Amino acid sequence: MKSAYELAMERLAKAEPAARALTPEQKARLAEIDRVYQGKLAEREIFLKQQLDAALGAQAAGQQTDEPAKIRKQIASEKARLEEEREEEKERVRRGGR
Repeated sequence: MKSAYELAMERLAKAEPAARALTPEQKARLAEIDRVYQGKLAEREIFLKQQLDAALGAQAAGQQTDEPAKIRKQIASEKARLEEEREEEKERVRRGGR
């Protein structure tokens, strides 16, 4: 007799045929996408953190500015945007596209 988990997994497999195994080419492409987007993310973080350091330095020097908060928001926004782009590209590869 099958457990409820096994039955659910069988139904899921029938309902979602796209969950097939990836080819070695697809796996390599997915790894490449991860490397590219890790680089893009690191590049943006370095650039924005330099700006953040400058803004914090100006704030420490007595200038009233809301630049650090804006830059922190931009860092979070850039991370989210790049993560979304990466996942979209990976999903295209999983579906068989390039």
